Amino acid sequence: MFQQSLYHTFKRYCTLQSHTVSALPIVILMPHSACNCRCVMCDIWKGNKNLKQLTEADVKSLLSALKKFGTQQVLMSGGEALLNPAFFSLCEILKKTGIKITLLSTGLALKKNATRILQWVDDMIVSLDGPEELHDRIRNVPGAFAKMQEGIECLKGFNPTYRITARTVIHQLNFKSWPAIVDAAKTIHLNQISFLPADVSSHAFNREVLWGSERQNEILIAEEELPLLEDVAELIVNEYAADFENRFITESPAKLRDIVAYYKAVHGLDEFPFKKCNAPWVSAVIEADGSVKPCFFHAAFGNIREQSLTSIINGEAAKSFRKNLSTTQNETCKRCVCSLHLSPRTNPASR
Repeated sequence: MFQQSLYHTFKRYCTLQSHTVSALPIVILMPHSACNCRCVMCDIWKGNKNLKQLTEADVKSLLSALKKFGTQQVLMSGGEALLNPAFFSLCEILKKTGIKITLLSTGLALKKNATRILQWVDDMIVSLDGPEELHDRIRNVPGAFAKMQEGIECLKGFNPTYRITARTVIHQLNFKSWPAIVDAAKTIHLNQISFLPADVSSHAFNREVLWGSERQNEILIAEEELPLLEDVAELIVNEYAADFENRFITESPAKLRDIVAYYKAVHGLDEFPFKKCNAPWVSAVIEADGSVKPCFFHAAFGNIREQSLTSIINGEAAKSFRKNLSTTQNETCKRCVCSLHLSPRTNPASR
């Protein structure tokens, strides 16, 4: 096992030194294109009638590539992955190869799927937008918070050590409630919470047409409110110091301040925070229609229903993209809200 681990580390070093992928530790799958929420900062739900989903055959077709690239973790994202009727069959196919599975979920369907989640999913990340009333309003689903809390309680009731964390997008509608979001995460017994700013400028999240300024301003924190945003962030840094120390809050105080800097940069008042990212070299995103992307925010290289994952990942389009990509200069990368940096020695499952 040690020799295999050392070899995998070596392959990851080789990948980062070249434009040919030898190791792909993380793969993000989107099993289902639809969502059971109608979030104000996301357009995924607007495509619910145009349903796309991955099949067992799709996932089986990936196995040889995942084995070749030594994939260690698959993140099931979406839409809401649990809406795929074959979701747990997809998990079973992957788990039999020893791959760790993480589920990103809205939290609405946890209770009815609790036993199978515990059987096939190693850990989970839920979306948390605020304390109960605010969360429901942002999700546009009455009772969304209560359903998520009930599902978490059910999972923890079966297995108190089961790891469930939260991810929160901080934006115009919830930044004033930032401390209450941390408190809510504790109330529903989450293990950890992380924060990121809102993406309003990319084609991600089913935006076939880029948002105009009016739509962006519904989510962006207004320029005149930036001092208040800074005050709220500093309040958290000072009053929740223990939560940084014990990693209940994933980010460091500096990373939380980067959220403030991000919104300042959107308004042209600062540079976008520096992000160290090697996502196109260590991961791939496979969407519900089979499209393969280097990350959520860049264009697809190909489709697994037309080519093998290996030929897509190391095809000329993908290699050229990596060769010419500067994550510090590319405009999409500079404005990215969700960067990934994985060193060759890091086990993605232990992050």
